[in-house]
Amino acid sequence: MVQTDVKAGYVSATATVFSGRTRCKGLVVTPGSTTGTVVVKDGGASGATVFSTTTLANGTPFSVLIPGEGVLCATDLHVTVTGTATTATVFYG
Repeated sequence: MVQTDVKAGYVSATATVFSGRTRCKGLVVTPGSTTGTVVVKDGGASGATVFSTTTLANGTPFSVLIPGEGVLCATDLHVTVTGTATTATVFYG
């Protein structure tokens, strides 16, 4: 299998990071002043949840490492972040 170029998308609320088949390779999450979540879905906002993580209200960025080739999103890569000022940089390809 041939690796593809890795790209990045920034999310501060909810967004389709990439339309089409792709793999989520990892995330860098910057929590805000309240606890929150980061939810990765395949198929838009109402699609199937691929994985999620909870954020602390401490403002300390952390990485979500995904082993191997990443997590497959067959339809599209959609990410929702919650929590005051929580953001995520999503790596995919």
